[in-house]
Amino acid sequence: MSNDYYETMEINRNATDADIKKAYRRLALKFHPKRNREPGSSQKFTQLGEAYDVLSDPRKKATYDKFGEEGLRGGIPLEFASDGAWSSKYVYHGNPDQTFKEFFGGDNPFADFYTNDVPLQFGGLQPQVPKTQDSPIERDLYLSLDDLFHGCTKKIKISRRVMNDDGCTSSIKDKILSIDVKPGWNEGTRITFPKEGDQGPNSIPADIVFIVRQKTHPLFVRHNNDLIYKAKITLEMALTGFSVDVQTLDGRLLSVPINDIVHPGYQKVLSGEGMPLSKNPSQRGNLIITFDLEFPKKLSAERKYLIKQALSFKA
Repeated sequence: MSNDYYETMEINRNATDADIKKAYRRLALKFHPKRNREPGSSQKFTQLGEAYDVLSDPRKKATYDKFGEEGLRGGIPLEFASDGAWSSKYVYHGNPDQTFKEFFGGDNPFADFYTNDVPLQFGGLQPQVPKTQDSPIERDLYLSLDDLFHGCTKKIKISRRVMNDDGCTSSIKDKILSIDVKPGWNEGTRITFPKEGDQGPNSIPADIVFIVRQKTHPLFVRHNNDLIYKAKITLEMALTGFSVDVQTLDGRLLSVPINDIVHPGYQKVLSGEGMPLSKNPSQRGNLIITFDLEFPKKLSAERKYLIKQALSFKA
């Protein structure tokens, strides 16, 4: 079921950060299960927690405003995630009490509030529980084959909630994370930034984990540490020999002679011309040249006769 977070918070889409906080404060106190026993109040309280979790975070809010709930939960489309940017896949942690306590800053959130409403019944404060760390936040890091061949540095800006000096309130601040991409990193390599997630008074910030995703390359296909290059050739070339020119990732032009008869499945392997090994960049995998044989669409009778004569020749 889709959620309209603005409708849940009873605010319009032009609401400021102060408006969002004011709305959450009012509605969370109104529908908290400890003071509201009406049917549906617990569900409303959970919806408010998720809505505030999204709208109070500039990154999540911007994603929701532009791409809707589908984009928020499914991730930003790949065309908006180039040049090292990462796409987010949002899942609410499902604990509205955690959101409530982080907002009000304490295990007994109602302690500092005195209202004219019906007195709240708590049955005593609970002992403080040990802090637990939030689940890791995983983001995709899209890199080109050239980035993974040479290595590079990627700067990524994140927005996160940081506790203020008073230890109770928090604010949103940006931070730049720097990733030194090593030559030869593979698809799926994980880069972890410990405890760089949102801060809260009663939890340990989550680790932020970037996962390397390799972009497609127009010339090469990567297989582990090998690079595969496919050359298109004619039947004449396959039978009589030719050379293949390959522009390497480090800017060299290789002219590779092919003197064998090229048959289906034939490959030319050039040792040490592939990707650097991540654990030993001075060593490299192989460059494997495969061939896409193009047959003529039609032949005249004369050409068929000449080919037959040539192929039937016995030395």
